[in-house]
Amino acid sequence: MTKSKLMMEVLIALFITLFLFLPGILFAQELSVDEIVKKTNHVSYYQGKDGRAQVSMTITDSQGRKRHRLFVILRRDKEEKEGKKDGAQKLHVYFLRPADVNKMVFMVWKYVARDDDRWLYLPALDLVKRIASTDKRTSFAGSDFFYEDVSGRDITEDTHELIEITDKFYVLKKTPKSLDSVEFSYFTMWIHKKTFLPIKTVFFDKQGKEHRTYEALKVEMIQNFPTVTKSRMKNLKTGGETLMEYAKVEYDLDIPQDIFTERYLRKAPRKYLR
Repeated sequence: MTKSKLMMEVLIALFITLFLFLPGILFAQELSVDEIVKKTNHVSYYQGKDGRAQVSMTITDSQGRKRHRLFVILRRDKEEKEGKKDGAQKLHVYFLRPADVNKMVFMVWKYVARDDDRWLYLPALDLVKRIASTDKRTSFAGSDFFYEDVSGRDITEDTHELIEITDKFYVLKKTPKSLDSVEFSYFTMWIHKKTFLPIKTVFFDKQGKEHRTYEALKVEMIQNFPTVTKSRMKNLKTGGETLMEYAKVEYDLDIPQDIFTERYLRKAPRKYLR
C-alpha cells in the first residue's frame, strides 16, 4: 500500500469517527435542566450580594390610556453557609411617584421552599398591612406584573422540562405542581444561552391559551453582571401592557440588614434611594 493511499484511509476513518461521535460529544456538553433552571434563577434574582435600581413603570390599558409609577427597589441576600447560595433574601420597593403612592412601601422576606413574608405600608393611613401568600399572583401596583414577578417564583414550585435548544436559547416548559394555587396551567421560557437571562416568557391559561407574555427588551452589562434594563409584560386577555425601565442600577452596595425591617417601612433610608 502506497503512503498516499494509507494517508487517505486514515483521513476517511478519522472523518467517520468524528461524524459518528461528535454530535454526542457536543450534546453531552449541554447543561442539564436543573443546571439551567438554577443558573437562570441566580442571574434573574441573585447577582451580587445586594443591589439597587430605580424603576420607571408605564401602565397602558386597552384604550391606550397611560399611568406612570416611579420607585426604587433595594435587595439584600442572606449570607448563606459555605457551599450554599440563592437562598433567603429581603426586598424593599419604595414608591416615589405619583403623589397618591408616594412613600408607599412593599417589603418581602423571601424564603426557599416556603411561603414568603410580605408587607405593604400605606402612608395615607399610616398602616402596615400583611399580604397573604395567596396575593402573590395578583397585580403589582395596578400593573400587568404580579407581586411574584417582582420578587421571583420559587423554582421548587414547578416541574421543569427542556423542550427545545436553539443556537441562542434554551426553551423550558414549567408546570406548577399545585394548579389550584395559580391562574395558569404552565409557562414557557426562552433563556439566553450565554447570559442565562429569561428573554421571553409566555403564560398559558387553564384552557391552554396564551394569557400573559413577558419580554426583556434591553440588556446591559453593569459591573460585569448581565442586567435587564427594559422589559414589558402584556396581558392578552385585558389588552393592557406594562413597560419597566431600570436606571441607576448598582450591585454590592453593602446595604445594611436592619433596613429590611418594619421600622424602615415608615422611615425611608434616603441614602439608598437617591
